[in-house]
Amino acid sequence: MTAVPADHSNAKQQLAVVALGALGVVYGDIGTSPLYALRECFSAATGVVPTTENVLGILSLAFWTVTVLVTLKYVTLVLRADYRGEGGAMALMALTRRAVGSSNRLRAFVLAAGLIGTALFFGDAMLTPAISVLSAIEGLEIATPVFRPYVVPVALAVIVGLFLVQSRGTGSVGRLFGPIMLLWFTVLGLLGLWMIVRSPHVLAAINPMHAVQFVVEEGWHVFIPLGAVFLAITGAEALYADLGHFGAKPIRTAWLSVAMPGLLLNYFGQGALVLEDPTATRNPFYLLVPEPFLYPMVALATAATVIASQAVISGAFSLFNQAIQLGLAPRAEVRHTSSSEIRQVYLPQINYALLIGVVALVLTFGSSSELAAAYGIAVSGTMVVTSILAMLAAIHLWHWPRVAVVGVFGTLLAVDLIFFAANALKVFEGGWVPLVIAAVIYISSTTWIQGRHALYVKLAAESATLEDFLRSVGPKVPRVRGTAVYLARLGETVPHALLHNIKHNKVLHERVLLMTVINEEIPVVPRESRVEAHELEKGFWRVTVRYGFLQSPNLPRALGQLSPQLEINIHDTSFFLGRVTLMPALKPLIPRWRRSLYFALARNASSAPDFFRIPTDRVVEVGAQIAL
Repeated sequence: MTAVPADHSNAKQQLAVVALGALGVVYGDIGTSPLYALRECFSAATGVVPTTENVLGILSLAFWTVTVLVTLKYVTLVLRADYRGEGGAMALMALTRRAVGSSNRLRAFVLAAGLIGTALFFGDAMLTPAISVLSAIEGLEIATPVFRPYVVPVALAVIVGLFLVQSRGTGSVGRLFGPIMLLWFTVLGLLGLWMIVRSPHVLAAINPMHAVQFVVEEGWHVFIPLGAVFLAITGAEALYADLGHFGAKPIRTAWLSVAMPGLLLNYFGQGALVLEDPTATRNPFYLLVPEPFLYPMVALATAATVIASQAVISGAFSLFNQAIQLGLAPRAEVRHTSSSEIRQVYLPQINYALLIGVVALVLTFGSSSELAAAYGIAVSGTMVVTSILAMLAAIHLWHWPRVAVVGVFGTLLAVDLIFFAANALKVFEGGWVPLVIAAVIYISSTTWIQGRHALYVKLAAESATLEDFLRSVGPKVPRVRGTAVYLARLGETVPHALLHNIKHNKVLHERVLLMTVINEEIPVVPRESRVEAHELEKGFWRVTVRYGFLQSPNLPRALGQLSPQLEINIHDTSFFLGRVTLMPALKPLIPRWRRSLYFALARNASSAPDFFRIPTDRVVEVGAQIAL
């Protein structure tokens, strides 16, 4: 018997632990799809009758959709597109923008695609908690119709409770996610396997010809049930979005060893049940559960949907924080809920906006079946964006031959577009909801970008050059003890706060730091590369601080890194910040409607001291009026 090396054994154990964590966080959303996906395939809206041919056709479509779009596209290919270990819409956008080089037109296209994908994700982030929790609680109706009036109130109570605990962070709760989801997928697989053993002929659906035959017989009508089949893979984007949390290998291991087998076995088990009893289409998931285990299954399903919702909510926090760091969204309060994990953040404004949206969706639609019509279009749109950006990455980063890119990603993009078209048919049945949410976010983001650019153009036009300013600082200008820090844009212009301070107070500190904060299009800037200082003249210093889009600025901490080059006493340092009051100009630099929206976004943005974590007793604000 050959002994297994200790380091190899430890590596396998570590992989198993990380894969278990990935199972809990990454696969919560897609893992709860069996609650409603097959049911919706045979709903009255699709018009598909549960005959043997139709059941095998639907199962075959579901099997090959999971295999091609999840296993091939995401697990095999897209996970390769990591940006220094990070994944997700923002990381892929930043990676692709750097890969395409200096082509302004292509970079602008990549930015627009990334913003669209991000906006669609937020539509999904509102729908996932609503449909997942509702579908789990609806299992009570299977036990007895007496519970029917209580489904919505109980679901709302679970959802409100979920959002209220967000401020505590997900670190401690996250340790429970893996074991619970392992139990969930195990139960899914065992329930499906039990039914497959009773009706093994259902496995014939693995043959893709059943899918082809179903598509041919349905003709153009097939787009309606395809929108329901797509529900089987909602949540697949999480595989890529959580790449930085776990790494590609644990995510692949969790999918291939636990998540995929559990899901497919359950879908085939539900199909076998429908073949035996066509009336089971009203809720094949819960009717698959033996009656004595129904209530425990409702409890387990509720826990699984809460985990699925938690993963999406945490993803929304992380994504919005990344957008802020990249200058694509207004500043918002960001609280770090872990002293060791930079990705664990809580944004109160986003949390309560999501809560209001989810509650409104539950009250408006009232059931998971009604919500299913709205679900899917946001996810399918995000998948289209991912395929397009991954195609550009394959060309400009991986240097694949064009023929291979068109053959592989062109085919995957075509499949994504088919599913997007199928979900687009549901626009008037509720699909408009995530599209409206995405449109609001996209318009707000592009307005913020245009407004900031117009503001900086106006400030630069009214500013003085640093060289002229330093020349004007003579010995007659009084200098006081201490350090003054002025936030400055990258370039050779003088901050407005500095100009106004010397104009009105006619005094300078003995040491003046012109600090520029640069948000790099990389996930994390290492500590040793984060702060640079260059001495100018007459007590002036140029300080540059760099952060990645997964990091949050902390300027007092950054100043502490200047030692021993510059010894900064934070209690003897004043931060001079410009407070700009925006006024409407007769000839606006941006369209009037965008200007009004930008003014509103700017008024509600988090204050600079809060965002940069500057102690309020060290801040001096200098006002200025700017007409846009």
